[in-house]
Amino acid sequence: MQICLFDIDGTLISSGGAGVAALYNALKSEFGKASADDGVAIHGRTDCAITRDLFEVYGIENSPLNWDRFRAAYLHHLGELLPQREGVVLPGVLPLLQALKHARRVALGLLTGNTRAGARLKLDHFGLTDYFAFGGFGDVHFARDDVARDALHDARRQGVLFGESDRVWVIGDTPLDVACARAVGARAVAVATGQFSCAELARAEPDHLVADFSNYEEALAWWS
Repeated sequence: MQICLFDIDGTLISSGGAGVAALYNALKSEFGKASADDGVAIHGRTDCAITRDLFEVYGIENSPLNWDRFRAAYLHHLGELLPQREGVVLPGVLPLLQALKHARRVALGLLTGNTRAGARLKLDHFGLTDYFAFGGFGDVHFARDDVARDALHDARRQGVLFGESDRVWVIGDTPLDVACARAVGARAVAVATGQFSCAELARAEPDHLVADFSNYEEALAWWS
C-alpha cells in the first residue's frame, strides 16, 4: 500500500491569505492585539506552535481559556474570510487527487499544521474533504514530526497502514514537510507552490521536487 499524506496550505490550496488573516483578526477581536510584522513564523508550522508563539509575543496569558477563546475566534474569522478571498485549488491538484482516489493500493491522508476543524473548513470550501479519510493535525503538537506520527497512527487505526511493506509519502511545500517525513522514515515530495522556491526546497533533499502538479501524470508514476 502507498500511503500519501498531503499538507493543505501551499500544497493543495492557496486560501488567498485567509488563514493568516484569520489568525490576526482573532488576536484583534479577542485580545485587542495584532500586527502582521511580529516575526512569528507561520509557514510549515502547527497552529498549536503558532498560537503559543503569538501569545508569548503579545503577552497573552498561556491558559486553556485563552487557547479556547483564540481558536474559536480563529475559526469564526476563517469561515468568514474564505469566501471573501481569491483562493484556489493549486495547479494539477484536483486531477491528481481524482486519479489517486481511484488507484489500487493507494490511500490518501492529511499531514497538516491546521487544527482538525480549520482543515475541515478549508477543505470543505474548496470541495476536497471527501478525498481524505485519515490524517494528523496541528491541534495539540508543537512539532510537525509529532503530527506525522499521529497521521501514521490514524492510518493504522483506519486499517490502511499494515507493515514494513507499505510505503509512506509526505507531500508538502516547506522544508519542514521534508524534515517530518524523514522523522518517520517516509519519502518526501516537495512542491514549490507555497512560500519556498525550488532552490530552497532542494536544499532539504526531498525524494522528488516539482514546481507544481500541472504534470500530475509524473506524480502518478511515483505511486504506481
